[in-house]
Amino acid sequence: MITNVLVANRGEIARRVFATCRRMGIATTAVYSDADANAPHVAEADAAIRLPGNTPGETYLRAELIIEAALAAGADAIHPGYGFLSENAEFAKAVQAAGLTWIGPPVAAIEQMGSKVESKKMMDAAGVPVLKQLDAAEVTADMLPVLIKASAGGGGRGMRVVRELSELTGQIEAAQREAQSAFGDPTVFCERYLETGRHIEVQVMADTHGTVWAVGERECSIQRRHQKVVEEAPSPLVEKIDAMGEGQGMRARLFEAARLASQAIGYEGAGTVEFLADEKGDFFFLEMNTRLQVEHPVTEQVTGLDLVRLQLQVAAGRPLPARQPEMRGHSIEVRLYAEDPAHDWQPQSGPVHKLDIPGALGEFTVLTEPGVRLDTGVVDGSVVGVHYDPMLAKVISFAETRDEAAHLLASALQRAKIHGLVTNRDLLVRVLRHPAFLAGDTDTAFFATHDLQKLSAPLVSEADEQLSIVAAALADAAANRRAARVGGGLPSGWRNLPSQPQSKSYESRLTGKHEVRYRLTRAGVEVEGHDGLELLEATPDLVVLQVPGERGPVRRRFEIARYGDLVAVDSPLGPVAVRRLPRFDDPADHVAEGSLLAPMPGAVIRLGAAVGDRLEKGQPILWLEAMKMEHTIAAPTAGVLTELNVSAGQQVEVGAVLAVVHSEDQE
Repeated sequence: MITNVLVANRGEIARRVFATCRRMGIATTAVYSDADANAPHVAEADAAIRLPGNTPGETYLRAELIIEAALAAGADAIHPGYGFLSENAEFAKAVQAAGLTWIGPPVAAIEQMGSKVESKKMMDAAGVPVLKQLDAAEVTADMLPVLIKASAGGGGRGMRVVRELSELTGQIEAAQREAQSAFGDPTVFCERYLETGRHIEVQVMADTHGTVWAVGERECSIQRRHQKVVEEAPSPLVEKIDAMGEGQGMRARLFEAARLASQAIGYEGAGTVEFLADEKGDFFFLEMNTRLQVEHPVTEQVTGLDLVRLQLQVAAGRPLPARQPEMRGHSIEVRLYAEDPAHDWQPQSGPVHKLDIPGALGEFTVLTEPGVRLDTGVVDGSVVGVHYDPMLAKVISFAETRDEAAHLLASALQRAKIHGLVTNRDLLVRVLRHPAFLAGDTDTAFFATHDLQKLSAPLVSEADEQLSIVAAALADAAANRRAARVGGGLPSGWRNLPSQPQSKSYESRLTGKHEVRYRLTRAGVEVEGHDGLELLEATPDLVVLQVPGERGPVRRRFEIARYGDLVAVDSPLGPVAVRRLPRFDDPADHVAEGSLLAPMPGAVIRLGAAVGDRLEKGQPILWLEAMKMEHTIAAPTAGVLTELNVSAGQQVEVGAVLAVVHSEDQE
């Protein structure tokens, strides 16, 4: 019997496993890096053990430290979560050698599936359709494009698409560095890349008594950098193919292939068999993940199963129930990331002041009625650092139909209060409401097909953003009056006689500087550029405006929150975040024209140019590593590199001046 589980992971996945353990009366143990010392998963565990250091290589990839932590805390089992050591056969061996229960598949199964190279050979022999592996040394121009993949991991790390033969060697080297950083193994391989396709995967669950369930399929085709962004169950492609009723159904063929794959390696526990499918319903084996998947909640919602509970029961030797549950309804999951999709998916770091999804019915639990579930590794006040993946939360909807699930999730995201960081929230809402998505046309080229810039555009219009900024200024005025020691009950800027308007300035990341000029008079508020606007209520946290319109006035309600100079405005019009500008500029804040600033904290891993070099527009100057990914800092225009303020190996903070390019236009 398992009595105490250590989760060899962090953040959301640790909290997910802990939630099920609590429901089963099982004690929990956390491990944490120095960067995670104040993380929610640490506070929630019954015991927590420090892993000295910050990077994965120093902490969560140190098998010996994790096993020592389990023994020190009195844990009798280890759950690996996903990522890090979750598919590391040597770690699983060491766990068992220490007398601990391994909550995962047999070591042999991990070994066989751990090498994506060898696993494809095995699946081919078992009768599962596969995409053939290519030898990088033998790739020719007519084979392009090809996909480079890390053999030891997933999640988009160590993965590159190559369309020019001259780029192959450099991209292989970059993929190897990412794979080493993320998984501790630099091995990569190549295969033919299908520009469009549908990513379909089957959740399997097998016990130690010979029963193998194909629990259900998921579609995870909408991806960025080969990492899933939107996942759903069941698959709209499978539903469409099966509705045609021609030959053996696609779902039946997928389930049979997944069972064949599982039985070929004597699989036990939870796993996922991933396939790449075309619109005709043909599919090819990609890989088998011998662990729980990030997107497992959508399968839980449509089956009513707690997959972590089943993992624990299988590890304890219990058989699966006699009957597999039927599927019900539809579920969609989105990954809410701290990143900027409009600027090459740049990851963000910093404080999460607030994360509130209105109407969420539960966290880490199977819903029994239509609604939204939230699985997150952060809480208000958490800090997103540079050492780990920038995912803030998984937001999951469950409804009777796919349309309902999409609309429910889009509405919850639009109304969510997410303060402190740039996120992909607007993109997610636009995807969920896009006609192609609602029609089920969700191949892996979705962002390229439907214009990423349009999909990542802000939900709020420029006119509505301006109105939100007016509300922010009036709320700031109310806050100033509340804090005033003298005459606090008088309107802001009150005079016996008409005088100059009050002025407040803000800067929007999207639309630049905004100046709000207003007067609070006996007759009401007067805002320049907003004739007819009426102020119905103004407090530091809430402003209610009556907005004139062609068909009559409309009452609008704005909620305002402040965090230093950051002002967050939430309303049904859409979220707005601006920086309150000081009345006078500080000359020390100015930087030279042509300066390239660090978009995030990170480490300079190598340089691509030297001072005095003449650069072409887009030519790489240096590479930063942050959040387990490489980011290229390139020349914004043709010119000469006049300053280079960093060296290889140097750590830099966000906003640091990395280099200065003197453009040809300045000459």
